[in-house]
Amino acid sequence: MEGRIAVIGGGPAGMMAAIRAAETLGEGSRITLFERNDRLGRKIYLTGKGRCNLTNRRGWEEFSPHIHPNQGFLKHAFRAFSNEELIRYFEEVLVVPTVTQQGQRVYPASLVAGDVARALERRVKALGVEVRYGSRITSLGQLEGYSAVIVATGGKSYPVTGSTGDGYAMAREAGHAVTTLFPSETAMLPKDYDRRLIGLTLKHVGLSLNVDKTCVQQEEGEFDFTPDGLESGIAYKLSRRAVWALVNGQKVEIVLDLKPALSEEQLNNRLMSASRLRDCDASQKNALLTQVPPAATLRSFMPQVLIEPFVQAHPGISNETLPKALKYWSFPIVGYKGFERAVVTAGGVSLKEIVPKTMESRLRKGLYFCGEVLDLDGDTGGYNLQIAFSTGALAGVNAARAVLQ
Repeated sequence: MEGRIAVIGGGPAGMMAAIRAAETLGEGSRITLFERNDRLGRKIYLTGKGRCNLTNRRGWEEFSPHIHPNQGFLKHAFRAFSNEELIRYFEEVLVVPTVTQQGQRVYPASLVAGDVARALERRVKALGVEVRYGSRITSLGQLEGYSAVIVATGGKSYPVTGSTGDGYAMAREAGHAVTTLFPSETAMLPKDYDRRLIGLTLKHVGLSLNVDKTCVQQEEGEFDFTPDGLESGIAYKLSRRAVWALVNGQKVEIVLDLKPALSEEQLNNRLMSASRLRDCDASQKNALLTQVPPAATLRSFMPQVLIEPFVQAHPGISNETLPKALKYWSFPIVGYKGFERAVVTAGGVSLKEIVPKTMESRLRKGLYFCGEVLDLDGDTGGYNLQIAFSTGALAGVNAARAVLQ
């Protein structure tokens, strides 16, 4: 098997690694892609709520703050195969038109994730890569004789798709350190969760993350109340730090701001106008301020279905305290959904032991890592798939160059 390359894992990183390696070699038959499932890209079908958020069009300066824990590590891979290059590749080579939507998120124009997975699989086969379906590799010892091995097994999130952490065992086998693994982009469960909130989507709101009573992150946008807690959108953006804090035994609180565009003072002015408090004398005003806000007033600040849970969460709410309550609705977080539902695995193969310009192991020549198996992840919004495609492309090109020498 001299001069041959083995790619373990047929997800986005693995397929891109095999594709770029075959394009570099000019001979795909020298590459074997091992996939434990009966088709490639199974996890892609689930991404972006079935629409597949391919990437995000932001330039590096705006893109990089969305990468964790070491944005600098990705810089070489991103510049070697950037988001704009990825979009061109899909449109011109894979013949998958794309569309850019809110937040610079890029999707296939069809908004069908399967179109992305199938296009990548067609390219893999068109280049002559040997694909071995139903082949689970759990040890590097199974691949003796290959000149280069690319580990692209993914993380532990959505294990039903085959992501069960095999790559971490192989990394340890080669002497690599694996940092603590924990779910990211996952639902966060509040204490005494009010089930009446389930099914509600809140838009144009703010969420703040407090860890041990200190605010560490703030986001604005939308999120969902689901059976598992606070989920999707800006809740996902907070979940990485929230879960890590819970793992480390810290106190976690999510604060909901129903009116992030308005200050307490502005809300107070609106409330006074709505309640005609401006026309009252001092004694009348004091009496009205201590009263519970009528439903008509609350409806002007929130959806009808939110009123009862809001009032119950703020015992003793009055016209006077309403502005602050609208800006500070506390949700102590006591749990989170595990890898079975998490979109992303945080943690992984230590970046200190990987060469960022090639994705090759610093410990074993000819061994490469790419995608979610690395200790590298991004926020929701197309960042994680770009990590997979960029690191996969770089690993594939450099593995091919190595065997050509």
